[in-house]
Amino acid sequence: MDRTSFFADKIVWLDAHRPASRRASVAKQGVAAAATGACDQSFSDRDLFELLFHNCTAERMPAGRHLFLQEDRSDRVFGLIDGSVEISIYSIDGQKLVANVQTAPNVIGEIGALDGGLRTATAICRTDCIIVSLERQQLLRRIEDSPLLARSMLRLVCRRVRWVSESLGDQAFLNIEARLAKRLLLLDHILADPAGWIAISQSEIGEFLGATRESVNKLLNGWRSRSLIDVRRGRIKVTNARILRKLAADGEDAF
Repeated sequence: MDRTSFFADKIVWLDAHRPASRRASVAKQGVAAAATGACDQSFSDRDLFELLFHNCTAERMPAGRHLFLQEDRSDRVFGLIDGSVEISIYSIDGQKLVANVQTAPNVIGEIGALDGGLRTATAICRTDCIIVSLERQQLLRRIEDSPLLARSMLRLVCRRVRWVSESLGDQAFLNIEARLAKRLLLLDHILADPAGWIAISQSEIGEFLGATRESVNKLLNGWRSRSLIDVRRGRIKVTNARILRKLAADGEDAF
């Protein structure tokens, strides 16, 4: 397991050493909320991120590694320095709903670490990641010692609650076409490579929506025939964001 010391300028160092295409992708994520209407959940104030995780040890984790499982004891909070992490909820019979994808820099697992309850979701590295973590008691002490950090954590939790409320509203009031359009626009902003391709399968998209692969496939094929998207094996590209935004906004055919 590759570990390296976490210094105050770690994130700045990562930015400087990312390929130009990766830096552009990270910058693109900053406008995702404005473009899609989604809540901005990133812990974007890097000074406060470093205040929370200073003197912690950074760990490189491969794609597929779990940070925690649903129903685990909440004993620590995680900081995502690089990469992306999938947050998923599982039913008793094993059905999966992808609640969100967190991109760096971000805080993960803060709600369980704050209240000490069991984890309400599973967090898994979607890509290779660089992670730091802090034990719950250390987190609480640092919050007690820093009103600035306490206020920032409150804002983060409030943004997460707003995100959940918006997602519940989408699930209840938007048809599947509108929800798919909205999700693709968000994924385009946070996960697309420099050429615009999103590495995701149709089954995974179904897990985001709580829909079957067949229903997703039917919609995507229709959109591809109308030149709204391009689809290849395991990849999707948004080619007409304007129409998708209209579909996401009103749930009706925009033509």
